[in-house]
Amino acid sequence: MATRGSRSEKVKKIFQQFDTNRDGGLNRDEMAALVVAVNPRVKFSDEQINAILDEVFRTYGEFIDDEKGLTYDGLLRTYDDGAGDVDRDFDALGLELNFDVKKGASIVSEASSSSIVDERVMESQKKQRTAAWAVSPHHGIVFDDTWKLVDDLEILLKRLKAMQAKDGKFRSDNFDAYSDAGWSRELGASAELSEKRIFWEESGPDYAVFVKELRALRSRADGARSREEAFDGQMAIGRVLYEYQLFKEALICFKRSCELQPTDVRPHFRAGNCLYVLGKYKEAKEEFRLALESAEAGGNQWRYLFPQIYVNLGIALEGEGMVLSACEYYREAAILCPTHYRALKLLGSALFGVGEYRAAVKALEEAIFMKPDYSDAHCDLASALHGMGEDERAIEVFQKAIDLKPGHVDALYNLGGLYMDLGRFQRASEMYTRVLAVWPNHWRAQLNKAVSLLGAGETEEAKKALKEALKMTNRVELHDAICHLKQLQKKKVKANGGTNGEAAFVIVDPSKFKTVGEKTTLRQDLGNALQIRAFQRITRLNHCEVDLLKKEMNETDVPVSYSGSGGPQKSIRKPNLEEILCKFLDFLKPETFQGAVKAINEKVLSVLDETGSGRVDLGMFYAVLAPICNGPPDKRKRIAFDALLWRSVNEGHSQIRKVDVVQYIKLLRAIFIPSHGVSEMLEVHGETDTSMVSFSEFLVMFNDPDWGFGILSTLLKLEIGDRNRHGNHVCSVCYYPIIGSRFMEVKSHFSLCNQCYSDGKVPPYFKQDEYKLKEYGKEAEAMKDKCMCFNL
Repeated sequence: MATRGSRSEKVKKIFQQFDTNRDGGLNRDEMAALVVAVNPRVKFSDEQINAILDEVFRTYGEFIDDEKGLTYDGLLRTYDDGAGDVDRDFDALGLELNFDVKKGASIVSEASSSSIVDERVMESQKKQRTAAWAVSPHHGIVFDDTWKLVDDLEILLKRLKAMQAKDGKFRSDNFDAYSDAGWSRELGASAELSEKRIFWEESGPDYAVFVKELRALRSRADGARSREEAFDGQMAIGRVLYEYQLFKEALICFKRSCELQPTDVRPHFRAGNCLYVLGKYKEAKEEFRLALESAEAGGNQWRYLFPQIYVNLGIALEGEGMVLSACEYYREAAILCPTHYRALKLLGSALFGVGEYRAAVKALEEAIFMKPDYSDAHCDLASALHGMGEDERAIEVFQKAIDLKPGHVDALYNLGGLYMDLGRFQRASEMYTRVLAVWPNHWRAQLNKAVSLLGAGETEEAKKALKEALKMTNRVELHDAICHLKQLQKKKVKANGGTNGEAAFVIVDPSKFKTVGEKTTLRQDLGNALQIRAFQRITRLNHCEVDLLKKEMNETDVPVSYSGSGGPQKSIRKPNLEEILCKFLDFLKPETFQGAVKAINEKVLSVLDETGSGRVDLGMFYAVLAPICNGPPDKRKRIAFDALLWRSVNEGHSQIRKVDVVQYIKLLRAIFIPSHGVSEMLEVHGETDTSMVSFSEFLVMFNDPDWGFGILSTLLKLEIGDRNRHGNHVCSVCYYPIIGSRFMEVKSHFSLCNQCYSDGKVPPYFKQDEYKLKEYGKEAEAMKDKCMCFNL
């Protein structure tokens, strides 16, 4: 604060600045000019200005000269009464004291460094730097001294930016190519996210100086006259730092604000935003939940904030991979605020992410109806339509997204994938080329470009693209693709995949496939087992120890409830089930876990929750998962039996009702053996049998190759050997290196991989009445057979 002498001099300078007619008073026009000039961040309406002037002229009537207006003494009294801040207004107007007065005002320099004050004075007339939030009636700056903190921080930031720009360290990237996160960055009115990402160099001496001066500003805020003013200061510093994308420093301020006012919604919300941007999703989720609790406790005061909190809590959950849980919060936000197009878009995208395509399309179409130029919503809508098989419409919507944002990486990449699925390889390669123009190091786009060029018959260009992909990553898929390309060149395969105009393969009737030896797997059984194995790989359940299911059953108390089926069950909502899955698969990264949940929702939960109630019989769910988890086969079967015992209908018994075993096996086959539909499962014998079944009897039913889940033995064979390679042997149909079992035709000596054997594909140049195939799990087995032939 300034001394009385300096205050009066400053007020005199201000008075003289606006007493334009030099009559010794400030009339209404002159006072209006003063109010506007000292509040450069506020856009006053005429009504607001008149209301302010009416209040001033009424309150300080004794200092009003009827002809001239407010006198100098009257203006000084307004400042003495706290109606304004002399120092702030003086600086905002860019005025200067003469030298003698400056010496008496040295205490100003003690509040902030003299260099900052000098810069603030020089910049004051043209600043208007602070965002609109600062003058918001709900979330803006409350105390006058907080403005000084903000002004000083702005100068520090400008200085840091200039220093780093001079050294070439400061840079910003345009985010126009990437999908909008869609989250609510601020409380209050929806604010668009910045198109630019700022990168600060934090290791240099200039940044260290900035942090030291910032620490001093925080200390000034903490040294305020009241807890409320300290809170206001810390929040304002945090908000400015957040705007400049200094998220770590902003987080410190918001955390301090949480300490000062633990029940206030705002610091928790903004701390959550910082944590999310910093990739700390779990901590962000906790902060948003604290914000939600504070809002709920605050009654109607914060009710209008619920949609924003729900949206950001959902996004934080998605960051952890918890998409089903995120859907709940997006849905709540959309219900509370039906015009919240971001909430609807996020809901649609999340529903697409868990494989619920129809519901996703509905939500995304609503978002687009509210915001027709929402390119990200168009992109996700197209993906959902593709998931439903509406490919031509999907192409149109993808193209719309690209028209709205020509460099939209997701739309370009996904449209390329759709063209690949449709066999339009030339168009696919064009899309991947456009992706690489925006994102040159996108190795998946480079690999897919090579594959699409190969499909289009441009072998040399495909080879070049593969080499470029190999420079980006050393993944095994690329080496296999290069090997594949070499084999095709050896065979001189033409664009249609065949030689001399022939097709690349022919599919023969299953009856023509004959197995040689007891160990050779039947074609249909292998096809079903391969699909289960693919599901294991997507979900990573083959890495989940089956004992974890038993542990969860023992430690979790699930209340019995009545679902749509009518009977008492230990049922659970899907989002809660997702939390259990997160425990089982805690070794997965969030994006991989999302893929696992999608696969489980599409394949398992859609069957277990056929009524669409959103609840699942937890015991039946555990029993379904047990056979495909990791562990000895006997233990998998035992825990499946224990899970059925754990269900409320069997709890407390050592035996299971036969009808429950029949229902279980029916569901197991409907989920994992798609060639046997649910209608066929209805024919399972004993469905109305009320007798009880022991574990040994359960095993007989489970192992039955026709009516049970006898395919488990084939699955176990794949689990053990489906990574085995067979030297230089490649499949005679697809020309990829053979991984897993090798099926050799004993007469013609051509070889098939697992997939081509299960599909019934054979090379077109070997036309036989029947094909006798022998399975080799390892190349050593083939060598042994060859040696035996030589001995004979």
